[in-house]
Parts: sequence; structure tokens; C-alpha cells
Amino acid sequence: MEDDNDNDYDGVAVAGPVVYWRGPAPFPFVRVPGEEASCLRSVAPAVTYGWGMVPVTATVRGTAFTTSLIPKDGGYLVPLKDVVRAAEALAVGDVITVRLRTRR
Repeated sequence: MEDDNDNDYDGVAVAGPVVYWRGPAPFPFVRVPGEEASCLRSVAPAVTYGWGMVPVTATVRGTAFTTSLIPKDGGYLVPLKDVVRAAEALAVGDVITVRLRTRR
């Protein structure tokens, strides 16, 4: 179920498939595309805590969680925690919307 309070929403919403990155720390992510990444990049200096990580509160369907965006290839990756994937029955390849708000 999507957030019913869209009129009050002031963050960034991104839609994309859940991808599995097999890097040194394999994990499922959603990529933040160009325009949305640019918006986040403009506020990143005020909130980043190092290495370009951007702390956010994210919401997928009815599940809100805190995480940090990971800079990658000029954009960002949104890590999808196990608890979120289980609560929303998410699998690699599912196309989802993630609502993001930066936090300090």
C-alpha cells in the first residue's frame, strides 16, 4: 500500500527494480536515477557523515526504515534491509517505489 499522504510528502520518490549487487558486500538495492540523484546530491553536503553516504528515512509501500544512500556511478543505491524485504515480500526484479527524506 502506498503512502496516503502524498500531498504532505516533500522528499524524493524513486521507482525502479530491486537489483542484487554482488560486490564485496552483496546486497539488494534500488538505484536512484539521474534527476533524483542530482536533487539528493545538492543536499548531501549538509547531511553526509563521510564517504558521501547520505542518511535517509525511506518508505517502501507501508514500511518505513532508516538507512544511508551509497554513492555509486554518479547516482546512489538504496540498500533494502532484510526486514523490509520480508515485510513487503520483495524479490530481486520487483519494480518498487521508494520514498526518501534526508535526515541528520
